[in-house]
Amino acid sequence: MISPDLPAELRAALTRKSEGLSRNDAAQRADTISRTYRDGGGSSTIRTGADALAYALARMPATYAAITASLNALTEIRPGFVPSSLLDVGAGPGTATWAASEAFASLETFTLLDANVALRDLATELAQPHLRLAAMRYQSGDARKALAEAPEADLVVASYVINELGDGERAALADAMWAKTRDTLLVVEPGTPAGYARVIDLRDRLIAKGARVIAPCPHDAACPLTRPDWCHFTQRLQRSRAHKHLKGADLPYEDEKFAYVVLSRTAPAQRPARVLAQPLVTKIAVTAKICTPEGIMEAASVPHRDKAAYKRAKKWNWGDAIFPENGIGVE
Repeated sequence: MISPDLPAELRAALTRKSEGLSRNDAAQRADTISRTYRDGGGSSTIRTGADALAYALARMPATYAAITASLNALTEIRPGFVPSSLLDVGAGPGTATWAASEAFASLETFTLLDANVALRDLATELAQPHLRLAAMRYQSGDARKALAEAPEADLVVASYVINELGDGERAALADAMWAKTRDTLLVVEPGTPAGYARVIDLRDRLIAKGARVIAPCPHDAACPLTRPDWCHFTQRLQRSRAHKHLKGADLPYEDEKFAYVVLSRTAPAQRPARVLAQPLVTKIAVTAKICTPEGIMEAASVPHRDKAAYKRAKKWNWGDAIFPENGIGVE
């Protein structure tokens, strides 16, 4: 399992890059960029190196944390997955590439796609000290057009990308990414109802083309959740003093909410249930909302009288996979 915190090499590269940077100016730039993203404007306001750096300082930690959580879920279900090639779609400053390089020592080639030149330049500079990433190939251009010329890869990742596209463009991008996926595709989106809906639409579309779900769903059936509920997860990460200033935050930590799906051309060997919310622990029982391999959402209750099962269930966290040997104990 990889840590949700940025790798030491990346933190050092960001620190070197931000020497002499006005924190107030960076905070203003980061706020403008964040508001544009929330309004659906994507990276249109990231035009200069200063903009790109402000964005990276503000958003890379949380984005990295969500991607690592998703990759940890993938490796937990498929511990034997050893990809040699990565395709990072909408790569931005290279956050997903850094996360994948930490998760898979087997990766040898890294291809990144993004239309934003300022983010490309920053990603290239940040990667220079990293022995494995220094030779990465970063292609500029519209994701769909760049995909047509990109090589296939064992692992394809698209993080916080499809939210910038209209319905038709998202469908076309999903098909193009799947066509480039030799084995596994990971898509990560904001953990909002809209982000979840986009992930589900892509999931359903690619299942119809033969994809099999690895995580978080323990099945290929329709999502059992109904509105206003939605499937999302959270990853806590620690904030540095500088990060707190950039975000205008007081808390020493941040909880990044995200939705994701991992799809593969091969069905997983095991289908563990998934914890969909933080369990309620009392002296009487542990109660948790569980998505089962049968495609059913149910409330699992593990009573205190079953001491061994209760002890295991007390360790469950939101997003955890529950393997058969750990039992659910529904009542």
